[in-house]
Amino acid sequence: MHGPSPDTLHPFKGEPHTVFLKNTITRPNIEVGDYSYYHDAQDATDFENRNVRYHFEFIGDRLKIGRFCALAQGTTFIMNGANHAMTGFSTYPFHIFDEAWHEQFEPGSIFDHLRGDTLVENDVWFGTNATVMPGVTICSGAIIGAHSVVASDVPPYAIVVGNPARVVRLRFDEATIERLLEIAWWNWPIAKVSRHLRAIWGADIAALERAECEPEGDLDVKAEAG
Repeated sequence: MHGPSPDTLHPFKGEPHTVFLKNTITRPNIEVGDYSYYHDAQDATDFENRNVRYHFEFIGDRLKIGRFCALAQGTTFIMNGANHAMTGFSTYPFHIFDEAWHEQFEPGSIFDHLRGDTLVENDVWFGTNATVMPGVTICSGAIIGAHSVVASDVPPYAIVVGNPARVVRLRFDEATIERLLEIAWWNWPIAKVSRHLRAIWGADIAALERAECEPEGDLDVKAEAG
């Protein structure tokens, strides 16, 4: 019971609109973990061009998405290339249009507004047309409501909605969240995940703890080797 291969492009036979996302990525500045998927009725395979915006290699920021994330149609990441410097009187990017204009700019003034990498941890669910702004970290277990605009970091197992997105509640109490992050089931070998889906789907932390403590068996060894 090893589960589907994470190297499959289309995990549903005969259904071209859902992809295991890592298999569509060609850019070195985007990283996606196993089993994270994207659904789009138009072209799910072109995610890095249609859904990751203003992502320029010379800026150096990265988009990292962890394992077992679910991205609904229209989930969009705005990267640092969309930002304009705001420390001076004008935000207009003169330097990109003309060499003579470019010569008058100091590199520090061009890049002083950047916010770093965008990080999505594990088991995050994005609703339709959610937008993530540059430099945001979305922690494991979070849910991003449809049409939300995420402009600040999202705590673990938080539900956020709106523009700008705000935490409406945590999915579990703080003690349970802390334990879930310690267990980190998304890092288990896939054979172990497959054997304990009921505990992962369920809401009984004791059952998940028992699954965590199970010794690694031959199935896990084979899964890692295969």
